Amino acid sequence: MKGNEMPPLMRPAAGVRPILIAGKEVIMEILELKKKANEVRRGILTAVHAAKSGHPGGSLSAADIFTYLYFEEMNIDPSRPDMEGRDRFVLSKGHNAPGLYAVLAERGYFPKKDLLTLRQIGSYLQGHPDMKHIKGVDMSSGSLGQGISAAVGMALAAKMDGAAYRVYALLGDGELQEGQVWEAAMFAGYRELDNLVVIVDNNNLQIDGSIDEVCSAYPIDEKFKAFNFHVICVKDGNDMAQLHEAFLEAAKVKGKPTAIIAETIKGKGISFMEDKASWHGKAPNDEEYCRAMDDLTAIDEMLEEEEKTVEKQSAAAAGKEENANGK
Repeated sequence: MKGNEMPPLMRPAAGVRPILIAGKEVIMEILELKKKANEVRRGILTAVHAAKSGHPGGSLSAADIFTYLYFEEMNIDPSRPDMEGRDRFVLSKGHNAPGLYAVLAERGYFPKKDLLTLRQIGSYLQGHPDMKHIKGVDMSSGSLGQGISAAVGMALAAKMDGAAYRVYALLGDGELQEGQVWEAAMFAGYRELDNLVVIVDNNNLQIDGSIDEVCSAYPIDEKFKAFNFHVICVKDGNDMAQLHEAFLEAAKVKGKPTAIIAETIKGKGISFMEDKASWHGKAPNDEEYCRAMDDLTAIDEMLEEEEKTVEKQSAAAAGKEENANGK
């Protein structure tokens, strides 16, 4: 092998692009991130089903974003959750706590079994994240619209301190109806906070129906551009390859904050929940939970088949290379 050439067995098949995890000599294929996202979805549904309440729809639509951030993008260490130079994450749409809890558990911040205590008396996993009691949570959440302000403050503090960490904030599209969001955006753009990345989970649904029928915030991209943001529109925010390209682009931006507008599907991955506002804040009953688990098992099986195909194609490519080198 020469230079940055990958080992033959790590070469991906068409449509599966390898990702180099920053700071590690490890290559994680997009396929592996898809598997992690499926586990995150399993954790979301398990937690909400156990609690008999919660918000599965938006948590599922953002599962791929959560997974990419925590397994690929952010500089974090679960064994040192308070590491000074860590990247910061703020869940501005705090009612989607099941998604954050599921990815934190999957990443190793706390045991997965604790997801079963969601919203229970005495549990540290309540309906909104609490930074005082949950490892890996950098900011507590409450009313919609407040999280981006906290993220902007963190990004400004990093600039003032000369710190290298980056700040990520995840917002809902319905949340953009809050005026505080745009006050924070105006400040971030004016201060040229290029260490700030705002991600909008644009599934076009909120509790009362579709965004464009309740109180349209569209065009979202033009609004952020007006406040001096570099805007990246992701046509499929549930696609790891597209998310990868978006975050690579965001990392190169200088002199202005970035807004990633990710078009997602509410309830993504669960056939009877997808694109339905009714699953904004409703827990599945026992029968629905079993159906949901079956859907996720089917995805597992599909990903296993994809992996086998990748291995076969990689082995074939390696064989051709050996034959070529032997001539």
